[in-house]
Amino acid sequence: MAMTAEGLLTLAMANPINAEIVARLPALGLNQCMLTAGCLFQAVWNDQADLPLAWGVKDYDVFYFDDRDLSWDAEDKVIKAAEQLFRDLGVNVEVKNQARVHLWYEQRFGKPYPQLRSTKDGVDRYLVAGTCIGLEIESGALYAPFGLADTELGLLRSNPINHQPALFEQKARSYQARWPWLKIVGSAPPEPWVR
Repeated sequence: MAMTAEGLLTLAMANPINAEIVARLPALGLNQCMLTAGCLFQAVWNDQADLPLAWGVKDYDVFYFDDRDLSWDAEDKVIKAAEQLFRDLGVNVEVKNQARVHLWYEQRFGKPYPQLRSTKDGVDRYLVAGTCIGLEIESGALYAPFGLADTELGLLRSNPINHQPALFEQKARSYQARWPWLKIVGSAPPEPWVR
């Protein structure tokens, strides 16, 4: 049976850290707030490998979008508020304003980055197509622009929206090191999921 949004969310929210972060995030009042990345899709791989659902999760990524103030100080204020809110959880919660990514990305990764227009634009640009997954905090809806088939089947494909072969290879190999059954496949993505 094919992985559904409800199935993925059931697995991801069985990780009590995810559930607690989702419950607390509205307190920050962030625009277009999403819990995203490995804390969601790795629950599927961990379940398939009979590992604890939180195994291998390095950090819990939270994206938001605020283009009213693109200063580091404004983003840092949100980061510090999140640190206070999640301090007792004992995990690293990474909060990033997607409206600012283009300002620092090239210095950090050596390539220019387009100015994003939404939080979803940030999720759309993960290096591996099947990892482009986010949970919208306000609506509770799962966002997966390339669908969930690759995630369920353990297929690692380069994202055509952000095709960077060297970085993709590095990221895919890091996933394979933790879940050896994952397969690196061609770069053609599956049919996009309806947004």
